[in-house]
Amino acid sequence: MANIPTPHINAPEGAFARTVLMPGDPLRSKFIAETYLENAELVNNVRGVQGYTGTYKGKKVSVMASGMGMPSIGIYSYELFNCYGVENIIRVGTAGALSPKLHLRDVVAGMSAYTDSNYGHQFNFHGTLAPACSYKLLSDAVAAADKLGVPIVPGPIYSSDVFYAQGDYSSTPILQKLGIMCVEMEAYALYLNAAAAGKNALALLTISDSLVTGESLPAEDRQTTFTRMMEIALEIA
Repeated sequence: MANIPTPHINAPEGAFARTVLMPGDPLRSKFIAETYLENAELVNNVRGVQGYTGTYKGKKVSVMASGMGMPSIGIYSYELFNCYGVENIIRVGTAGALSPKLHLRDVVAGMSAYTDSNYGHQFNFHGTLAPACSYKLLSDAVAAADKLGVPIVPGPIYSSDVFYAQGDYSSTPILQKLGIMCVEMEAYALYLNAAAAGKNALALLTISDSLVTGESLPAEDRQTTFTRMMEIALEIA
């Protein structure tokens, strides 16, 4: 592959599997590798963004953190898709519920991603881009979740550039009216990068807080206990 190592990944050619699980948190990446992968090897640690490759049920699988936000996952997913030959990236992250039908720890599969970000402008399309996940990854995830006995909720999600919205700006009521399931900060960029590279992407998200009820889970739970989405992702890797 060309341009290896990249400015952000120092792994050698062939270090990554065809499928990469991508949590936002480097500590969650480490947790997945140590908990689920056999013979896990640290293949990247530039800026502390840990990437591991090992095997799961005999399959070669990689896991690497994306950092927070679309600019960050945009960098890492681009380099994995275009420089390291990765075919599938499955985001395993957290989200805030917008739908009253969702509860803490529910698992959502992002079918499509709304955003107010300018990330899509780089593709020079003078309209509204509406990126979607890979249908194969989605259908495989639904089947795997059913086999594992884990309820999964497919639906549209919202990727935001802003965690702490200032002033009276709020899209929440509009998004709820449109049936958006939850809000996170990365999937839109991941889906666009996958589309541009002719690759596959899916966001599996665990509800960590609710904009409806105000409930939330602590950081430690987010790092180490959201195992159901991890197991679904590993089954389809």
